[in-house]
Amino acid sequence: MARLHWLEAVLPLGIIGGMLCIMGNAQYFIHKAAHGRPKHIGNDMWDVAMERRDKKLVEQSSGN
Repeated sequence: MARLHWLEAVLPLGIIGGMLCIMGNAQYFIHKAAHGRPKHIGNDMWDVAMERRDKKLVEQSSGN
């Protein structure tokens, strides 16, 4: 029995790892449900400006 003392740590670490995975997936699906697309990782002000510009250009081209 003394050789399996590390086994005591496996269950709590498995629970913690599982909860981290569940919370990460929950954030992904909540964001996707709210915005209709996955979150763009590393989105800065330049990306936001380009998305706004692209959206405006698409609206203008569809209006013609």
